[in-house]
Amino acid sequence: MNLKLRSMVAIALASTTLMSVNALADSTSDLVQALVSKGVLTEEEGALLTRGRAEEMSVQKKKEKSITSGKVGGAVNIRGYLQLRNTTMLGGDEGVNLFSDRSVGDDRSNGDQDKNFLIRRARVILFGDIGERLYYYIQPDFASTPAGAGQVSGNFAQLRDAYGDLKLTKDNVHRIRVGQSKVPYGFENLQSSQNRLALDRADALNSAVKDERDLGAFYYYTPLETQELFKEISKLGLKHSGDYGQFGFGFYNGQGANNRDRNDNYHTVIRYTHPWKTESGQIYEAGIQAYTGDYVPVSTGAYRRRSPTTGVIGSATPTNAAAFTSGANNGIKDERVALSFMMYPQPFGLQGEWTWGKTPGLDIAANEIQEKSLNGGYLQAMYKIDNFQFFDTNGTLIPFVRWQYFDGYNKAESNAARNHVNDWEIGAEWQIAPEVELVAYYHKMKRTNLVAAGANANPEFPNRADYETFDADALRVQLQYNF
Repeated sequence: MNLKLRSMVAIALASTTLMSVNALADSTSDLVQALVSKGVLTEEEGALLTRGRAEEMSVQKKKEKSITSGKVGGAVNIRGYLQLRNTTMLGGDEGVNLFSDRSVGDDRSNGDQDKNFLIRRARVILFGDIGERLYYYIQPDFASTPAGAGQVSGNFAQLRDAYGDLKLTKDNVHRIRVGQSKVPYGFENLQSSQNRLALDRADALNSAVKDERDLGAFYYYTPLETQELFKEISKLGLKHSGDYGQFGFGFYNGQGANNRDRNDNYHTVIRYTHPWKTESGQIYEAGIQAYTGDYVPVSTGAYRRRSPTTGVIGSATPTNAAAFTSGANNGIKDERVALSFMMYPQPFGLQGEWTWGKTPGLDIAANEIQEKSLNGGYLQAMYKIDNFQFFDTNGTLIPFVRWQYFDGYNKAESNAARNHVNDWEIGAEWQIAPEVELVAYYHKMKRTNLVAAGANANPEFPNRADYETFDADALRVQLQYNF
């Protein structure tokens, strides 16, 4: 074959690389056969070109398969959920706030309390496998109200999760998670709000990590038999927390989700959980976890303080607040240990956790944020009723009762204020269909109001200082869409 013809053949074959792999196979084969039939190529040259292109296409197919997904299906999966809330105050003190739910309150409440309907969460989740070694997970929330948003605006987009799992073994027994994700501390903290019965996590455990998440690196070990049991728990709809390893440990910044590190000091966390199944089929899980580090309380400002000597209410700012915001103080000891227990509802279930530790906390008498002790937890009983029928629906009803207690401090809230909680909740979750859930319950609150009025105190309560305890009753309702 002369040089000119060889050049034409090379150009023709190269142009086929712009086509899809299947089209490339047909086009190359037809072109080579035509050139052989016209005597431009010998049969040996034609066979050599066809074999070479076949090998290239085989390699390309392997690459595409690897990039597309390590599993059957595409590399991008989308799911999410939407939670809408409404609260009716039934009695007790007026002008109260529940810092974790802005729908709780009235027209005398401090700050940006919503008085009617509230979008509590609007999550869209992108996730999937890229090849055999990488799993990714990205979750923004479109119903956030970040600091500085004011009392009028709401429903901002804010990142919740953005991480990848590097699979050290293809069976997912050993993996490393790097990015912003949940810190493995507490069963309920790890349990998705999409699955949790109570509308809010218990203060004692949830005060450990702001928004349950932080930026860090975590190692997880989940043996195959534990993976299978976790899958069974989820398949049965038993309110699992997800696979965060039977054993896990890691390092994270320590300031909470979407907050930059303040002291070049890692928090360290370790967790072990043990699920088991009895001969009767009942599934249990028990765990222990702990973390340690130094936390910098930077959410500080003026608050209404009652003088311990005169009893007169005046404005005050923690005396060491400036040291935290300027970086002169590298933080206060922040360490905890917790026990967790779960008897999955089959149909009766029990759930409980308790934590103890040290944390930054506001000493009002000294007007200073210091190292303080804490303890608290919750107990919950539930009963799962499948095939619950109403009109033509056939869903699941889960009545529950819950008690929570906390004597501690919320380090990430304003001035790391002290938080006393002694609450009761009783109600039910009705899973109308897989895509729709309704939760309604009576909430008897006896707790600290962590939303400070500061300079914007309600003139109707001239003798009310910030961070005082209130008693109030409420009917709380949430409608959830799953998609």
